[in-house]
Amino acid sequence: MTAYRAEIFITLKPSVLDPAGTAITKGLQQQQYPGVQEVRIGKYIELTLTAADASTAHAQVEQMCQEVLTNPVIETYRFTLEAGR
Repeated sequence: MTAYRAEIFITLKPSVLDPAGTAITKGLQQQQYPGVQEVRIGKYIELTLTAADASTAHAQVEQMCQEVLTNPVIETYRFTLEAGR
């Protein structure tokens, strides 16, 4: 078994309102960052797991994202996977 480290980035779908992102966008624009066009707030998750190979680890993280870590109705995700960490 090999250890893998996954970094998972979860964001709201573009069609979903993001009140926190909107508030931060306005705050930055009112400060010294008038060029900021949009801020979207998301979640970042790090997890480690062991699996027989990279393909199996990838499939497990994909399944976790779809079934546990995200709400597929309103969120999207992407992740990276590294071996040996």
